[in-house]
Amino acid sequence: MFLLNTIYVDGNNLTLEELVKVARGYCEVEISQEAIQKVNKSRKYVDKIVEKEKIVYGITTGFGKFSNVVISKDQVETLQSSLIKSHACGVGNHFPVETVRAIMLLRVNALTKGYSGIRLSTLNTLVEMINKQVHPAIPEKGSLGSSGDLAPLAHMVLVMLGEGEAYYKGELLSGKEAMDKADIKPITLSAKEGLALINGTQVLTAVGALATYDAIKLAKLSDVSASLTFEALRGITDVFDEKVHLLRNHIGQMKCSKNMLKILEGSNLTTRQGEIKVQDPYSLRCVPQIHGASKDAINYVLDKVNKEINAATDNPLIFSDEDEVISCGNFHGQPMALAFDFLGIALAELANSAERRIERLVNPALSGLPGFLTEHGGLNSGFMIAQYTAASLVSENKVLAHPASVDSIPSSANQEDHVSMGSIAARKARDILYNTTRVIAIELLTAAQGLEFREDRRLGKGTRIAYEMVREEVDKLSEDRIMYVDIEKIINLVTSNKMINQIESSIGELL
Repeated sequence: MFLLNTIYVDGNNLTLEELVKVARGYCEVEISQEAIQKVNKSRKYVDKIVEKEKIVYGITTGFGKFSNVVISKDQVETLQSSLIKSHACGVGNHFPVETVRAIMLLRVNALTKGYSGIRLSTLNTLVEMINKQVHPAIPEKGSLGSSGDLAPLAHMVLVMLGEGEAYYKGELLSGKEAMDKADIKPITLSAKEGLALINGTQVLTAVGALATYDAIKLAKLSDVSASLTFEALRGITDVFDEKVHLLRNHIGQMKCSKNMLKILEGSNLTTRQGEIKVQDPYSLRCVPQIHGASKDAINYVLDKVNKEINAATDNPLIFSDEDEVISCGNFHGQPMALAFDFLGIALAELANSAERRIERLVNPALSGLPGFLTEHGGLNSGFMIAQYTAASLVSENKVLAHPASVDSIPSSANQEDHVSMGSIAARKARDILYNTTRVIAIELLTAAQGLEFREDRRLGKGTRIAYEMVREEVDKLSEDRIMYVDIEKIINLVTSNKMINQIESSIGELL
């Protein structure tokens, strides 16, 4: 019997949408019956290794540089507990609750594949923490992204042991107090379990996966904000002709041109080639090429995310059917580090082009509109400093877009001599997403103001909805007022996804 609002995990079929439902929608989690059998089978094999005192990395040996140190049967539990305590070295702000929930779900999903040797009872404790909303306090910094996200994941496991700190019902408590209040019994780790819980890419993947989900929505909304500006500046729609884009044959470019035509359909503000002007500037004329490239990049990252959220990233991996344990490198975050660096660059370019359009809107030498979109310039500054803010965010993005994945610092006495820095790449992508979201919000607000100076306007099917939603939140700017209040209202509109959802429900799904 399947329960509503419950996500069933088996290690192979988790989707990004399900991840978001657990992370943000607080859906509960349950392990599938098939996965339970795989977990139990893998665990029996680990117990056999311990009983026979075979020398297997991480089960009967130390870790990293200490892999040549053999651990006796009576010390394997101490080994796992010591691992967690010593590796909990994170620093910085705590991850948001939604990120922590995503981390926990991804670790459960990876372990249910049945290649890690964890006990079902231990895994159920982590599931119970998700369902009862005990959220470990996990510092953002400290992972090299290889061997997995060791430090932050150790902070997650501390709470399972009744140690560390956790958030419960919005309050930061000791791990023991949080577990007690949620009526969850702390665990004692058995052989291999500590390593199984922390050796993987689930932190960097959780951060990057949520950013990817939001990036898909924001890329669509960037087409909407560009369309509003296109109308305010009387853009030429010939550039969206399908014939043009078929000749280049880039999927994202073709999708964007279709979006723009759909959003602008019915507008009387757009023009044809030669009616008013021969060509638009690149930030208008090349929207399909610029936005399309970012869409293609985001789709590339999405493919990597879909693979990684269902991947076995533990070390060693246990192949009980083959009577084999392989010490490997699936914990290495490089596949995702490169992808999340790419995601950050793609998002930064959406902001770059949007800021250039904002500048064209407020600059009377370029727009044909009143300077800074105010009727009484001099006495009022209008949207002058809104463009400054957008420029500041774009400049910060350029610093953040420097790739983390090209860096590596050897660790563990040079045993781990190449690391991915994937967690840094993921956090940078998240931060660029934050900035770009705000630049797009400023463009929406600025373009709506620009449209106030176009008489007898009839907006497109999509832009009309966007304009009206902006105006439901913020009135036309007739004289200067505190601008950050207006900007925050449109940021909230953007991050709620209400605008993109309403536009898609009215004119069809954007690409």
